[in-house]
Amino acid sequence: MIQTNGLTKRYPRVTALDGLTIDIRAGVTGLVGANGAGKSTLIKILLGLAPATEGTASVLGLDSARDGAAIRAQVGYMPEHDCLPPDVSATEFVVHMAAMSGLPRTAARERTADTLRHVGLFEERYRPMGGYSTGMKQRVKLAQALVHDPKLVLLDEPTNGLDPVGRDEMLGLIRRIHSEFGISVLVTSHLLRELERTSDHIVVIDGGSLLRSQTTASFVEATASLAIEVTDSDTHPDGAAALAAALAERGVATTPAPGRQLRLEIADETVYDTVRDAVNDLGLGLVRMERGRHEIAEVFRSAAPAGVGGQAGDGTSVEVTR
Repeated sequence: MIQTNGLTKRYPRVTALDGLTIDIRAGVTGLVGANGAGKSTLIKILLGLAPATEGTASVLGLDSARDGAAIRAQVGYMPEHDCLPPDVSATEFVVHMAAMSGLPRTAARERTADTLRHVGLFEERYRPMGGYSTGMKQRVKLAQALVHDPKLVLLDEPTNGLDPVGRDEMLGLIRRIHSEFGISVLVTSHLLRELERTSDHIVVIDGGSLLRSQTTASFVEATASLAIEVTDSDTHPDGAAALAAALAERGVATTPAPGRQLRLEIADETVYDTVRDAVNDLGLGLVRMERGRHEIAEVFRSAAPAGVGGQAGDGTSVEVTR
């Protein structure tokens, strides 16, 4: 879908991209980096909106330096900043954007109605966008990126300014873009947990350089720990404490976890039987016994001191090694 080779972009006082070489395949790819890492500059170059200083970039097999118009005809783009005319309705705006992408007027109107319904704005489609909430404006921007049925969409910080419910709904829409419509997605964010939930592959850049590129599953691979949650009982009003004591008698050490849960290290597979038997002997209910998994943020935090760092938008310190 996207390839760059030695891509460099220099401004008079800063180097936004520094020899970036990446290969992004079909699917949902998360592009993560602290503010100023070069994410937005990369998107502008991919769309043919800004020239590179050195190196090459291609999108869908088209050269970004020569074929910008052809790329933009096949790619949807959702910008980070607020760019919607306040005195225009969502229908008028999305129809206009569809027509600019080459759709005939009738087809543009049909596609607009379908797309606004898909993003959850069908009932509000005739209202001027100046009265829209931040979440509604984000949905309009997503709709105009999808209306011409692109092969690839580039989403720049799509959850910016949204409350937790709005973020969850937007992340669900992003996953459906690929799973239901077969459109590949490149989504930029500095919110690591969002990329973990939506992306098949993660690309990490900092200072315009590639730091890491691998599947999300590799980032969040299972760890050698077990999370256990049990119910209380009449004889054991604190089920977690009772289970911890019973496991200690069996030579299995545990540590408390949030929500009256326990965690323990998996020495071997027999620990599962030990936990089961202890829960049964105490007469407790076993709610959950789940092998722990890393979060992307944990992987970054555990990077070597020589790594570079940034501050994620959710307050998470992001550290990765070259």
